[in-house]
Amino acid sequence: MAVPRFHVFGRLSPGSLYALPAEPARHAAQVLRLRAGDAIILFNGEGGEYGARIEDIRRAEVVARVHDHNAAERESPLQVHLAQGISSGERMDYTLQKAVELGVAGIQPLAMLRSVVKLDAERARRRTQHWQQVASAACEQCGRNRVPEVHAPLALEHWLAAQPSGDKLMLAPDGESGLADLPPPAGTLWLLAGPEGGFDARESALARAAGFRALRLGPRILRTETAALAALAGMQALWGDFR
Repeated sequence: MAVPRFHVFGRLSPGSLYALPAEPARHAAQVLRLRAGDAIILFNGEGGEYGARIEDIRRAEVVARVHDHNAAERESPLQVHLAQGISSGERMDYTLQKAVELGVAGIQPLAMLRSVVKLDAERARRRTQHWQQVASAACEQCGRNRVPEVHAPLALEHWLAAQPSGDKLMLAPDGESGLADLPPPAGTLWLLAGPEGGFDARESALARAAGFRALRLGPRILRTETAALAALAGMQALWGDFR
């Protein structure tokens, strides 16, 4: 069984005692049913990870002794940021979770005309917190020690108006290029993916006007929870660390 990993906050130092925050403590005690003496790994997003061993565990509190720092990094050499049209419920969670596993560097949720989910300010705040927790849990599972940021949702046109810098690709069944036609990105690459219903014609035109190149992923139309992940996997195979 792999040693459980927990994303925590604050300073970690070898030899110190660290009380896990409420949610990781609950997961350790009630879901994983860990016991005093069990080994765990802690990481705080600042790079590397720390071995630790549980010294005391109760229903609502887990205290661990921090051991040596391991400078291991498992980040992708690609700086791909996903701009994802907001999809409903589990679809969005699945896309974010797997994108983190595939090494995405950051995630920008986008409200689009064909998005099924419509978020007011309070729901958007809660969803952003939830999506960030999904990203954190994905890092715990896949071994990443740096958690990509999930930004607050923006309307597509407002995000495009801010002119995100870097190489720009948008997923489109009628795109003029495939991944094999493109050179490796020189720096940051933005991957723009639509929601369940895809891009509205006006949105597609706005994205192209903002410098996004349309990318096709073969002859089949992929669902929103498949498209970005297929593109990320292809990029890792061609240019990243899948080789």
